[in-house]
Amino acid sequence: MRDAIPQLIQLDQAKPLAAVLKEVCDAWSLPHSERYALQFADGHRRYITENNRMEIKNGSILCLSTAPDREAERLLRGLQSESREGRREALRHLLLLAPDLTFAREVISRDGLQRLGTIIEDGDDLGEVLALALRAFLELMEHGVVSWETLSIPFVRKVVCYVNMNLMDASVQPLALGLLENVTLSSPTLGQLVKSEVPLDRLLVHLQVMNQQLQTKAMALLTALLQGATPAERKYMLDYLWQKNLRQFIYKNIIHSAAPLGDEMAHHLYVLQALMLGLLEPRMRTPLDPYSQEQREQLQALRQAAFEPEGESMGAGLSADRRRSLCAREFRKLGFSNSNPAQDLERVPPGLLALDNMLYFSRQAPSAYSRFVLENSSREDKHECPFARSSIQLTVLLCDLLHVGEPCSETAQDFSPMFFGQDQSFHELFCVSIQLLNKTWKEMRATQEDFDKVMQVVREQLARTLALKPSSLELFRTKVNALTYGEVLRLRQTERLHQEGTLAPPILELREKLKPELLGLIRQQRLLRLCEGTLFHKISSRRRQDKLWFCCLSPNHKVLQYGDVEEGVGPPTPESLPEQLPVADIRALLTGKDCPHVREKGSGKQNKDVWELAFSVSYDHGEEEAYLNFIAPSKREFHLWTDGLSALLGNPMGSEQTRLDLEQLLTMETKLRLLELENVPIPEQPPPVPPPPTNFNFCYDCSIAEP
Repeated sequence: MRDAIPQLIQLDQAKPLAAVLKEVCDAWSLPHSERYALQFADGHRRYITENNRMEIKNGSILCLSTAPDREAERLLRGLQSESREGRREALRHLLLLAPDLTFAREVISRDGLQRLGTIIEDGDDLGEVLALALRAFLELMEHGVVSWETLSIPFVRKVVCYVNMNLMDASVQPLALGLLENVTLSSPTLGQLVKSEVPLDRLLVHLQVMNQQLQTKAMALLTALLQGATPAERKYMLDYLWQKNLRQFIYKNIIHSAAPLGDEMAHHLYVLQALMLGLLEPRMRTPLDPYSQEQREQLQALRQAAFEPEGESMGAGLSADRRRSLCAREFRKLGFSNSNPAQDLERVPPGLLALDNMLYFSRQAPSAYSRFVLENSSREDKHECPFARSSIQLTVLLCDLLHVGEPCSETAQDFSPMFFGQDQSFHELFCVSIQLLNKTWKEMRATQEDFDKVMQVVREQLARTLALKPSSLELFRTKVNALTYGEVLRLRQTERLHQEGTLAPPILELREKLKPELLGLIRQQRLLRLCEGTLFHKISSRRRQDKLWFCCLSPNHKVLQYGDVEEGVGPPTPESLPEQLPVADIRALLTGKDCPHVREKGSGKQNKDVWELAFSVSYDHGEEEAYLNFIAPSKREFHLWTDGLSALLGNPMGSEQTRLDLEQLLTMETKLRLLELENVPIPEQPPPVPPPPTNFNFCYDCSIAEP
């Protein structure tokens, strides 16, 4: 209530709202309390009703205003004012109260929408009054009290005229586009009218202006028209838009514009991307027809691109049976599970989409395609990666990751910029992904039995890279190829540790304090292993490994004892070994290619298995430097011995086995220490240390006897 002294009231929620209003009006000596209503003073100034009165909290500020029915009548009378300024003020006040459902019902029940519609249809004022009328109309319709299907055809056509006008107020056209978007999404009949009356070229003009709000609303109407179209119409519309370079414009001037991309535009780009990918659904749902001549020729073209050099014909001079047998064998080499490839492509999804992807790869990247197929078809060690089977499964995987054929979400904003930066983006993405699959297959050293495991890793590689939303296909290629199998394992480990809470700062501090003790335990185990000793092979110049020798550390850790042993004889006792090397004489530990016995053998590929297991200790032999050379029987023994010798020399143990053992011991010890804290949240920061007391006169003297 204006110019009145505010009241501090205790609102009794048990009383009827009318009784509360009566008390408030009586306090201000206002008669006819039924003409008034309470409103929230902040936000949208919503009217308080019996339905929402429980939202009033202690300290809420309320105001007394005109009842919604009387206010609606007053404002609707103002809409019929002869004065332009009077109509403008009525529309402004109406727009301020329109978001409130109680007020909106009163306006609609008094034919308020029809009165606003008249202002919009007359179009006497194409400036602020028309913009206010459109905004108020949209606000009232948002409540869903009246269906969009009830709008008249002349009204919709008039709004279409505002969209198609060249010289129009900048505040009117976004509102007109927004109204047509709602009409298109809500009414198929009126949607067809909008589609026939609003040309695509007009929407392209609106999209190319620098007004971001107008761009967003034009994109909203465009996606609404595409959603309401049949699949054939949608394909025609998208093809037409792409011919007009809409994709390039979106990529350069909307996605990469200087102004930040709004949430609404991001949603419409997500919808547009989903509709683009949705064009693939018919192919994805259609199995290969074994009686189709065109599809049989496509399969033959796929085989010929891999196995028949250009200009040469397969099986010249061979009988028909021989040619069929050769064809079947080559289809097997191509990676089909059946000699008749049509049987592999009968599965839907991916149906014919998998064949489209394979053909696209073979034609756009022929050298990569031939290399993939020939490299894997020539293997005989069960490590071949089947191209066709991989392509079929990869197509299913991509359709799943990109939600091909699924209905659009009403709120999602998860679009990928690279789909607007590339023609044939899905097929191009397949070309990158199939080469990634082959690369990951090699990294995992996979066999046919590991096919599903490889696909799981590839799925994770693709999903993680797509989540980064790379701006171009080249950037996607770079990022996904950098995400190797080893990196995926590392990320999984890190995420598992985060999930278990072992990477919280207090836990990391605890782990650091435990490390010295556990490293001492590992050092002790390594030295005990050296004391047990190991049988090593001697490698002669002819690469024969038929001679054995034994080496161990003395119990007092001061001497390495070693000597030759006969094959088939158990490990000798330390006392029986003829040779000794004092640990104090050892200068350094050498590994791999630094070892003298490896350097003598050259650096060919045949020596890789040797130098990976080789290590030597250099020691003083009189005035010369001599070497004791080892070839470990296994990688584990190599790690144990190099760790043990490093510990003897006072150097850190840096092997992979030490890292794994330390991590395992740290995890076990940490879990044991935290057993009592299960389900108790651990704070990121320690609690603050309280300030010191004002004085320290709190010492109790036990020598003074109490009275």
